[in-house]
Amino acid sequence: MAVVQKGAISFGLVYIPVGLYTATQDSDIAFNQLHKADHARIRYKKVCAHCGKEVEAKDIVRGFEYAKDKYVTVTDEEIEKIKTEKDRTISILSFTGLGEISPVYYDRAYHVVPQKGGGKALELLRQAMMRTQRAALGKTVLGNSEKLLVILPREDGMLIQTLLYQDEIKDVPVEYDRPKVTEAELNMAEQLIRGMEEPFAPEKYHDAFREKLKALIADKIAGKEASPPKEEKVGAVVDLMEALRASVKSVGTKSAKGGKSAKGKKTAAPKKKEA
Repeated sequence: MAVVQKGAISFGLVYIPVGLYTATQDSDIAFNQLHKADHARIRYKKVCAHCGKEVEAKDIVRGFEYAKDKYVTVTDEEIEKIKTEKDRTISILSFTGLGEISPVYYDRAYHVVPQKGGGKALELLRQAMMRTQRAALGKTVLGNSEKLLVILPREDGMLIQTLLYQDEIKDVPVEYDRPKVTEAELNMAEQLIRGMEEPFAPEKYHDAFREKLKALIADKIAGKEASPPKEEKVGAVVDLMEALRASVKSVGTKSAKGGKSAKGKKTAAPKKKEA
C-alpha cells in the first residue's frame, strides 16, 4: 500500500516521523452505464469549450477563474513547492476526551505508521493517550488544503481522522418537535439498551444486501430470472410502551438462552473472598 503522505507528529518539543496510509476502501459493486438499445458503453468525453475538440487527460491543467473567463493555471509541482516542512507536519493543537468530537465532523481515516526512529515516541504517545482516554486535535496540509484532524489511540496502533470544518456542516433541514417522554418509558428504553449491550465486534457484520446483489448478477449471467426473496414483515409501532415491553422480554429470553446477564455479558461466578 502506497503512503499518502510522509511527515511528522509534533507537540511541545516532541517530533515523531510518521507516514499516513488510507484506512478504508470502497467495496460497493460498480455498474457501468449502457445504451439501452444495444448495451454499448456510454462514454464521457472531455471537450474544449473553445475549439470543440476532445482533450486527453495529459493535456488538462488545473485553473483558477479570477475574473470572467480569465484563468491562472497552477500545477501540482507548484503547490508542493510552496509547502514547508511545517505544512507537512501534523501539529497537535490540544488534547480532548475521546468522545468529545461529534461523529458528524469525521471525514476520512488514515493509519499512522512510524517512520525510522519514530517507533518508541509514537508508542509512548499511544499508551499515554490510552491511559488518559484522550484524543489529539491537530492540523496539517494534505493535497492542496489544510485539514483539521483528530489522532485516536487504539489497542493496535494509531488512527487519524480528518475533520470537516464548522462551515462544511449543514444545519438540520427541517424543524421537528421533540415530544415529551414519561419516566416509565425512559426506564423501559434504558432497560432495553442495557439488555442489548455487547462489545463491538466488526467481524460479525457484513453487507448482506451486497450478497443479494451478487446473486442477482450471477442469475442474470446464467440467464435466470431473479426470484423475489421472502418478505420480512416490519410491524408499525402502535403502543410505544407495549413495544418496549415486548422488546425487553425478547432480549431477556435471548440472554437467558445464551447464558448472559441482562447487560448482555456472560454471567460470572462470584469471586471467593480471600481469607
